[in-house]
Amino acid sequence: MNADVIDFTGTTTLDIDPDKILQSAVGQMDQVVLIGWNKDGREYFSSSVSDGGAVLWHMERAKLKLLRQGYT
Repeated sequence: MNADVIDFTGTTTLDIDPDKILQSAVGQMDQVVLIGWNKDGREYFSSSVSDGGAVLWHMERAKLKLLRQGYT
């Protein structure tokens, strides 16, 4: 018997595989700022936005959203 698997799209306190997050965003984004750490533990940053001020604006908006969600 085969079953359909539905990806969870809610909020969770558990870590999610980065590849899943990236795959779910493919074809959905107009602009993107990517911040993370590679498998060697080195910081990684990439952006489709060339304007540093706009990148910082996006990051601050994301920070505000995170703070309003009350994550600890």
